[in-house]
Amino acid sequence: MLSRSDFIFTIGYDGPSALVDGQAKRQYSSLSTKELAEKGLFRAAYSSAIWSNDPKEQEIVADSYNKLTGASVTTASLRRLFGVFPVEVKRAIIL
Repeated sequence: MLSRSDFIFTIGYDGPSALVDGQAKRQYSSLSTKELAEKGLFRAAYSSAIWSNDPKEQEIVADSYNKLTGASVTTASLRRLFGVFPVEVKRAIIL
């Protein structure tokens, strides 16, 4: 299983390995879901909410996104919007 910071900043996959944005990971990995959303890092914030498995965190991301963009996305549509799904990957490649 990937660590929280690796999962949050995964930008793709190469077979059984996750490709991780190393620069973003170094800069933002200490931030909470709410802090990521406040900085406008919505994909990372949603990934953090998925990792925590807390529906309240998903609501935080949806509310922050809606407030900034004027949209009306629901927590159910965030998965399609950001393309983030929990996967079983054991190896991370930091780029």
